[in-house]
Amino acid sequence: MMKAVGYLQSLPIDHPEALLDIELPQPTPGSHDLLVKVQAVSVNPVDTKVRKRSAPPLGSYKVLGWDACGTVVAVGAKVTHFKVGDAVWYAGDITRQGSNAEYQVVDERIVGPKPETLSFAEAAALPLTGLTAWELLFDRLQVPKEPVRPDDTILVVGAAGGVGSIMIQLIRQLTGYRVAATASRPESREWVKSLGAEIVINHNRPLARELEVAGIANVPYAVCLNQTDQHFSEIVTALRPQGRFGLIDDPQQLLDIRQLKLKSLSLHWELMFTRSMFQTPDMLRQREILTELSTLVDAGKIRTTLQEKLGFINATNLRRAHTRLEAHEARGKMVLEGF
Repeated sequence: MMKAVGYLQSLPIDHPEALLDIELPQPTPGSHDLLVKVQAVSVNPVDTKVRKRSAPPLGSYKVLGWDACGTVVAVGAKVTHFKVGDAVWYAGDITRQGSNAEYQVVDERIVGPKPETLSFAEAAALPLTGLTAWELLFDRLQVPKEPVRPDDTILVVGAAGGVGSIMIQLIRQLTGYRVAATASRPESREWVKSLGAEIVINHNRPLARELEVAGIANVPYAVCLNQTDQHFSEIVTALRPQGRFGLIDDPQQLLDIRQLKLKSLSLHWELMFTRSMFQTPDMLRQREILTELSTLVDAGKIRTTLQEKLGFINATNLRRAHTRLEAHEARGKMVLEGF
C-alpha cells in the first residue's frame, strides 16, 4: 500500500472531504511505463478544474496531480530510455491517476531527465508549465527564432502565473522577440520584469491602448493565459493583420471568432495533455521538450518558477494550494515535497 491524496466526489475546496489522505495499492507499471517514487509535486489550475468537474466512479478515489519529480524504481518490459535509479520529471497523463501519491506509473515517452542543478522541489515546478509554454509557442503558434522586424513583440496576457513565468524565459532565450507581459499587482509586475519582460502593462486597462502608450502599434503574436473572454476583443485590436492568437484557458463566455476575419487572424488552442490522451504518433516529443528544458536549466538559461513550498504532500497542504489557485492569488508555482 502507499499514501496518497484523493477524493470520492467533486466538492468545494472548503468542504472537509474535498481532498482526503488515503491509502491505495501501489500501482504496477505497464510495458511502456516507469514506476516513479514521487518526491515533489506542484499544483496547477488543472488540478482545481478536474476536482470540481470530474467525479470518479462510485466508491473509487481519484488522485490529482500533473507535475512531479522523482526517482524510477521499476520499469516496464518495453522501456528503453530509462533505468531504475534515474531522477526524472514529467507532467503526466490526465486520463490516469495523478502524482499526489507516493508512487505513480507514467509512460516513458512523456518523461524527461531531471535537471541536475535543481532540487526535486525546484524541478517539480516546471514540467506542466514548461511543456504548455513550449508547445503553445513553437508547435501551435510556430514562433520563429528571428522576428520579421527588429522591434517585434509577443504579448503575454496573464504573465505572472506558472505558464507565463516560463514562457517569458523561453521567448527571451530562444527567440529574438521582445516580451510585453501583463500584470496588475506591484509584486506581479516585479516578478515578470525579473524573468525578462521588457514591457509590462496592466491587463485591467484596455490592452491595445496600453501597448500604444508603450510605443507598440501592434504585435504579430498574442498569448492569453487566463480570462480570454474578457480580453478577446482587445487582443484582436492589438494583433497585426495575419497575426496569431494563442490561448490555454476555458473561456466562460463564447468567443465571437468572427472578429478574427477582417485581419485574417488565426486562433490556436493548446492543451498539454492532447498527445498523451490520444496517443499521438509524436507523443515522445514531450520527452524531447523536457530533455531540452533540462539542458536549458542546467546551462543557467531557464530558472525555476518555484515561489513557495507548502510542506509535505498531504490533504491539508493541497487544500491550501487549491484555495490559493481558485482565488487567483498564485504567483509562480507552489510545491509540496515528501510524505
